[in-house]
Amino acid sequence: MTLLITNANQLITLASASKKARTGKEMTELNIIENGSLLIEEDRIVAVGTKEELQEQHPELMEKAEILDATGSVVMPGLVDAHTHLVFGGTRENEFQMRLNGATYMEIMNAGGGIHATTKKTRESSFNHLYEKTYAHLNDFLRHGITTVEAKSGYGLNWETEEKQLQVAKKLQENHTIDVVRTFMGAHAVPAEYKENPDAFVDLIVNEMIPKVAELGLAEFNDVFCEKGVFTPEQSRRILLAGKEHGLIPKIHADEIEPYEGAELAAEVGAISAEHLLVASDKGIQAMAQAGTVAVLLPGTAFFLKAASARGRLMVDEGVPVAISTDFNPGSSPTISLPFIMNLACMNMGMTMEEVLTATTINAAYAINRGNEIGSLESGKKADVLILNVENYQQLQYFYGMNHTKTVVKNGKVVVDNGVIIDGLQKSTN
Repeated sequence: MTLLITNANQLITLASASKKARTGKEMTELNIIENGSLLIEEDRIVAVGTKEELQEQHPELMEKAEILDATGSVVMPGLVDAHTHLVFGGTRENEFQMRLNGATYMEIMNAGGGIHATTKKTRESSFNHLYEKTYAHLNDFLRHGITTVEAKSGYGLNWETEEKQLQVAKKLQENHTIDVVRTFMGAHAVPAEYKENPDAFVDLIVNEMIPKVAELGLAEFNDVFCEKGVFTPEQSRRILLAGKEHGLIPKIHADEIEPYEGAELAAEVGAISAEHLLVASDKGIQAMAQAGTVAVLLPGTAFFLKAASARGRLMVDEGVPVAISTDFNPGSSPTISLPFIMNLACMNMGMTMEEVLTATTINAAYAINRGNEIGSLESGKKADVLILNVENYQQLQYFYGMNHTKTVVKNGKVVVDNGVIIDGLQKSTN
């Protein structure tokens, strides 16, 4: 199939000669083509430019192309959500009420809520129940223009349930239009049965879980919650290095509640990303900049927990490559609206409209090791494209809290039109 998207008010390509996540002023360079067009063959982008340029370069393809008219609209790469806890059982609206009454995240968790509450529900949920529930969430992501998501496990804290979460995510990758990139996070919390001996749980993760994940090909990344009262920097280092030995790329939940040298550890072990970073130290930020570790910032989590946001403005200025994500999860960020999260990044972290577009496309792609395939509209890349109901990219943040996605093209096929999913998404657990 050949597809021509044409007459866009603005075609935001984010094209660059750089082959790594953007930093500093690079994050403001959107590379916009006015009255732009995009030519797609099968699942790949053939060329971008004006209609006249494409006609001159590819006359035969242009002649047979199906046309999508983007007059009056913005065209941009599909959004990439680089940090979610996608597969989970239950909900935790009761904890929202507790926080409104003054309880803190760690107080709720230490009282048996938080991650432990979701762990109980996820352990009790069947594979099919988790699959159907998560499939519905992915449909919502797709309607909001997200074409790739990262999915962490971590609500099992035992092998049986961690494997179940990852197998659900794997089946969704096979059956759903959205690409689902898998991260093993057995080290999300210390389960109640190991509360008095957390090192024994670390032994279980290192000696049994990680080798099985690698052997079964269930995940590409390995994550750990390095936080006071959860996993120490020493325990986290051991878990991340064990993952590297088995071919799993390290990620880290770092410095969310208290400064705990998580950002420094991310740089030390060569983590592809460090995430949260609400209270990361100046030293840690500088170390990440030197290492090229992507900071995946989650302003929706700070918003929902009524906490101060990460220092996104400082990180960009210090040369850290920054990505933005929903952190979709049932406790601290129950939202799939990455467009709203982009607005929070502008309002609460001091990032510019241009920077948040970079942070949710090409930089988010590099945070999940996909920067060579997605995140920008360039010849040879996957044809994941959005047509948005706005006249220019500034309106994406000006009209906040709204879904501006009109059309979603995934792998060269129109899958959402006027907010309706139209392309035969499978729904099977077979």
